[in-house]
Amino acid sequence: MEFRRRSYFPAEAITLLLLLNQVANATINKHPCNFPAIFNFGDSNSDTGGLSAAFGQAGAPHGESFFHGPAGRYCDGRLVIDFIAQSFRLPLLSAFLDALGSNFTHGANFATAGSTIRPQNTTLHQSGFSPFSLNVQWYQFNDFHRRVRTIRDEDDGVFRRLVPKVEDFSRGLYTFDIGQNDLTAGLFLNLTVDQVRASVPDIVGQFKTVIKDIYDQGGRSFWIHNTGPFGCLPYVMARQLITAGQVDKYGCVGPFNELAQFFNHRLKETVDQLREDLPKAAITYVDIYSVKYALITQATRYGFVHPLRACCGHGGKYNFNLHIGCGGKVKINGKDILVAKACEDPAVMINWDGIHYTQAANKWIFDQIVNGSFSDPPIPIGLACHKQF
Repeated sequence: MEFRRRSYFPAEAITLLLLLNQVANATINKHPCNFPAIFNFGDSNSDTGGLSAAFGQAGAPHGESFFHGPAGRYCDGRLVIDFIAQSFRLPLLSAFLDALGSNFTHGANFATAGSTIRPQNTTLHQSGFSPFSLNVQWYQFNDFHRRVRTIRDEDDGVFRRLVPKVEDFSRGLYTFDIGQNDLTAGLFLNLTVDQVRASVPDIVGQFKTVIKDIYDQGGRSFWIHNTGPFGCLPYVMARQLITAGQVDKYGCVGPFNELAQFFNHRLKETVDQLREDLPKAAITYVDIYSVKYALITQATRYGFVHPLRACCGHGGKYNFNLHIGCGGKVKINGKDILVAKACEDPAVMINWDGIHYTQAANKWIFDQIVNGSFSDPPIPIGLACHKQF
């Protein structure tokens, strides 16, 4: 007997739904969001000065390609979040932790390098992971939101001119780029890939809680990056725990990239659930993994060279030394000699310091994601305040 799939909707109803969807999307396209503010949460991929403010400036040659000096970023120039802000003609985001020269009129950046979603049980000095985990960033945002309301109600002076309008907390864009460090933290503690995988449900569960809390405070537009192929980064590949059988045809650590993809799959499921739980939210999930992996594995096609080597580093196959970071010096005959210096042309390199991407790579990544080509729903960032039908 021939099996036929049963339709529960008449053809006329389906046609009407399609027409309504086209009308709705046409209306959306005529009304860009014009976000007045951005509130960012994350790790070093989007840290514009948080860790530097707390623990000391990321020194030269960081910042040399755009800022012509250190600017709180672990990069030679701008990050993806900087290009996002510029796309809305907003100033670059000030780090919440930076007390000097900061202007929060158009949002704030709560990200710090080394941050994880789940709190770590080690100090920054012990492990390199930040104490400002996502829950702490949320505490900071919560306090920031409360104090802004107080300042707007009671202050007529300079402070009022340096904070967002109260309504901007509901009209602004909330961006997230965090999760990679939760995975590497476990691996660097000698946990197996399977053990780290087992922790992923709890990690994404804590992420989900923060999104809901921000929604409860009025946040409505969320732009969420998944995690990148960290198995292609020098600081991972240079460690002794890697075996030859784990390296794929591109030179990346296959099991680690598979772990990143597993995390991303669970994160995507979490985002899908959040859309059901938060009916007024417009949530965009951005596949940063695919963009970065394409760039690294097809580097020459896009005008880059040496995709697995750090531009700013010292020694070895990947120009990376765990003990001598970018800008690092060693004593030779009693004198400090700079050994971990920047390469001649960062504009053709993908990796900056073994961990982070160059400004050129960040710009390329932004150019791929800005129009929605790697988003679910496939909507440009300028329309990310609209729910898709």
